[in-house]
Amino acid sequence: MKLTFLGTGTSQGVPVIGCRCAVCRSHDPRDSRLRTAAMVEVGGKRFVIDAGPDFRQQMLRAEVRHIDAILLTHEHKDHTGGIDDVRAFNFVDYPTIHTMHIYANAPTSRTLLKDFDYAFAENRYRGVPVIALHTFDEQMPLNIEGITITPIVGQHSSRFRSVGYRIGRLAYLTDFSGIDAAERRKLEGVDTLVVNALRWEPHDSHFSVAEAEALIREVAPRRALLTHLSHRIGLFEEASKRLGRGVELAYDGLEIEIDE
Repeated sequence: MKLTFLGTGTSQGVPVIGCRCAVCRSHDPRDSRLRTAAMVEVGGKRFVIDAGPDFRQQMLRAEVRHIDAILLTHEHKDHTGGIDDVRAFNFVDYPTIHTMHIYANAPTSRTLLKDFDYAFAENRYRGVPVIALHTFDEQMPLNIEGITITPIVGQHSSRFRSVGYRIGRLAYLTDFSGIDAAERRKLEGVDTLVVNALRWEPHDSHFSVAEAEALIREVAPRRALLTHLSHRIGLFEEASKRLGRGVELAYDGLEIEIDE
């Protein structure tokens, strides 16, 4: 199994528009972060987790020509804003049309049906995205193209929840600010855990570094990586030295292999 970090930044990305902090002016490519997304290749299938505003750029940078499915974590625009660009995958082999399968929980599906209503209209105009939207039960495993994927639900804020995913020995969580005991048990035995950590200081709707590291210590994976990082995390080189043992900062373009 291969995991590729397509983006590791927050809703504003890094650098932030207009910001002149050391991180936003850094020449280290690891300090430049597109909106958070990832790609998992397993069993000959390719899944993308989240399709935010940088989706097109991420697909071009990773030279992706085919996706078997997109898994969405929640309805916020930094995770769904690039859905229109699935058109490129629909028509890349025209006149053959490839339907894009998108999996989402009920709140996220409602948002897609509203924001991209033209893609789901009865009389669609030529060239709109061709999407099969699958609304799943968060408490039931998914079987997509023969691959079992387990949703893991976390609190994003008092108003929103986010869905992480376990695929084999990989678990990928983003935009969590809390997770209950029943959902934590779904993480038992993972080899590689990816979890969001917005900044060092506490935040209402995202794990801080300390909160992410507390979850990592509880789960005890072989390898742990932090994503959804803001510019307030600091320079990659310096911030990495502050992390606990076995914890790493992810960065855009990082690829890791995970035993299946």
